[in-house]
Amino acid sequence: MASEFQGRRILVVEDEPLVTFLLEDVLMIAGAQAVVQAARVPEALSAITKAMSEGGIDAAVIDYTLADGRSALPVADRLAALGVPFVFATGLEASAVNKGQHVDAPVITKPYDPDEVVSCLAGLVGRISAG
Repeated sequence: MASEFQGRRILVVEDEPLVTFLLEDVLMIAGAQAVVQAARVPEALSAITKAMSEGGIDAAVIDYTLADGRSALPVADRLAALGVPFVFATGLEASAVNKGQHVDAPVITKPYDPDEVVSCLAGLVGRISAG
């Protein structure tokens, strides 16, 4: 699986620091070059702009509802506009997630196994490599 992530930059939008650090560790072990972290929508949008000027983002994990109660759909919208694939991670039932225009985005329900996230992202990144 490391080959899918070798040299890749992954964005993690998550408001729980322990979950963020766990995902960062798992992604770096899987070969990611860098993991960009953000906990709020404005911070994530700023991180996307900065990362795009520094080499881009290859994929993202987005916590659907952040601690401030805001939906992360603006982050998904921005990533989609840039052609960056992403997965929603949420404590909500998958059927309760309003994905807006992102109906094809995968949803992983918390609590999840970090390897499940890595596997899902590997599939998304693999499609980029194949395309």
